[in-house]
Amino acid sequence: MSQPFALSQVDVASTPLERFEEFLQSRGKRITSQKRLLVEHVFSRHEHFDADELLDELRQRSETRQRISRPTIYRVLSELLDAGLLRTMELRGRSIYEHDYGYPQHDHLHCQRCDRLVEFHSEELNRICQQVADEHRFRHRSHRLIVHGICPDCAEQPRRKRPVDLV
Repeated sequence: MSQPFALSQVDVASTPLERFEEFLQSRGKRITSQKRLLVEHVFSRHEHFDADELLDELRQRSETRQRISRPTIYRVLSELLDAGLLRTMELRGRSIYEHDYGYPQHDHLHCQRCDRLVEFHSEELNRICQQVADEHRFRHRSHRLIVHGICPDCAEQPRRKRPVDLV
């Protein structure tokens, strides 16, 4: 049984690494072993992450022989954004990255207690966005919605009571 808000697959003509190499070539740059390692690691699974988490993961990998510096990670993340391979969103003052290439238009639920992100797709929401854009003679290309709230796991946990000031 299909879930009504689940994300569907998107077929792409080239791998993220091939697309990134083409992007770099178009800018007169080359792919280095560090850039290749970062792209392969980022696209080896679909998870939201920030730059610090990426740096920690790469430092823990035993097959990572070469050190990748924090400035290199930020530089490559910026290039991946420019290439249209990643998207970023701000949550609690942190830039959170996610795959954009090969993934359909989708939105997020964000738990304000545990920072969990849940991806969902809604045709009804897409229709509403298109209707509003049409009413304003606006060309709708995409949108981003982040619904902030409390996930079921956190909602079940009892809230800690704050100590009362006795002044």
